[in-house]
Amino acid sequence: MFRPLLIALSLMLAACNYTPKDIKPIEGFQVDQYLGTWYEIARLDHSFERGLEKVTATYSMRDDGGLKVINRGFDPAKQEWKEAVGKAYFVDSPDIGKLKVSFFGPFYGGYNIIELDKPYYNYVMICGPDKSYFWILSRTPQLPYPIKAQLISKAKELGFATDELIYVTQ
Repeated sequence: MFRPLLIALSLMLAACNYTPKDIKPIEGFQVDQYLGTWYEIARLDHSFERGLEKVTATYSMRDDGGLKVINRGFDPAKQEWKEAVGKAYFVDSPDIGKLKVSFFGPFYGGYNIIELDKPYYNYVMICGPDKSYFWILSRTPQLPYPIKAQLISKAKELGFATDELIYVTQ
């Protein structure tokens, strides 16, 4: 009788852990500079993006102080665009790159900015609630090799499976 309740409680508590162990989101974040469109340069594989090319993420402010998130990508096999609209909110304070994001109703996952090109905001490295979620984004469709190599090296040091990265065709 209590087992379903314990399982539900465990899942709820696990959902509150938005940042992987040993990962620290950036400080000094300025949301106004982050708004706009970002191009996906590299990612770890997940079913919701599998096979997509020309992937972008566009961020804008919501009236409630959160962010509107539009993820968009082209499926070359089906010759169609796919789009998901979500919302994100700061977990701690707006100057820390730690957010919770939802594309599915009341269910939120972690969105952690772990490397950012300050003060220019030209590239960013993001992870989810665990190390199986990882992205490198850029303001331009291509990221110069030295910067990409530096980010991948840092990701490897942090324990991400960089040998499994997918490099997105833009």
